[in-house]
Amino acid sequence: MFKVGIRTHIMIAHSLPHDFFGPAQHMHGATYVVDVIFKSESLDEHNVVIDIGQAHQIAEKVCAQLNYKNLDEKEEFKGLLTTTEFLAKYIHDEVRQEVSGFFEGKIEVILGESHIAWASYES
Repeated sequence: MFKVGIRTHIMIAHSLPHDFFGPAQHMHGATYVVDVIFKSESLDEHNVVIDIGQAHQIAEKVCAQLNYKNLDEKEEFKGLLTTTEFLAKYIHDEVRQEVSGFFEGKIEVILGESHIAWASYES
């Protein structure tokens, strides 16, 4: 399996309004390290999984939709718990949509919530 990964970050505000989340049920900020990993069993005609520059531009475009935003105010997240796991899948799905015309391999998105905690989604 070949892999190409890129890294960016986002800064968001949100709340997780349920007793399950303790103090995080109140408004708070989070800074995530965002790793997007493209995986393929084979290389393309240029001997790459995906162009790294193009992969970085796509990740930046997707993350710009969230960066410096209060997720509680975004219409598409109304009534949803925007957990780290949820956001990993959201970013994954947005990246998948962006590359759907030219990349068919697997994509993994890892959100580093801190130096000791992360969540990811892959398909």
